[in-house]
Amino acid sequence: MGKFLFGLIVGVLLLPAVVYLYFSRGIAPVATSAPPMPFEKTFARMALHARLDKELQKTVPIAADDAAYTAGAQVYKEHCAVCHGLPGQQQSAIARGMFPDPPKLMDGKGVTDDPPGETYWKVSGGIRMTGMPGFEKTLSTTQMWQVSLLCANADKLPAVVKQSLTGVPAAPATAAPVAKK
Repeated sequence: MGKFLFGLIVGVLLLPAVVYLYFSRGIAPVATSAPPMPFEKTFARMALHARLDKELQKTVPIAADDAAYTAGAQVYKEHCAVCHGLPGQQQSAIARGMFPDPPKLMDGKGVTDDPPGETYWKVSGGIRMTGMPGFEKTLSTTQMWQVSLLCANADKLPAVVKQSLTGVPAAPATAAPVAKK
């Protein structure tokens, strides 16, 4: 029993010492171009989802309508596009230098499968160690909900909102040819 207890104590003391040396000796990767630390993605994802499960707002206090999308598009262009990009455009130099890579919210699936409350939580408080800042001190609650609704519905936005994001006018609808009598 004494050897077991001794081994347990050595193991408990050895683990923090190894972790300390890993960080204090500069072995841990800290550059954005370096690969992630062992278990970094797993622990970060686990912590984020556990926190979201506790704090996620289930109801959206504003209507998901064209006015909210248009206002959200303006907020997105001013505060989000530099990292998350605009539809059909190349990533900015800032986005290319980030780790982890910021998701493209307006191209492809983005966060359209996330409930607006999840996006709101991320916009409001940010996400530690990702480069995602929190906007709770710089944007109003309404603005954060507007941009959250925009992102949640990015795959089904009205043409006028898409145009405001891209600057490219929507193609005019062509009328069906009228048959002559």
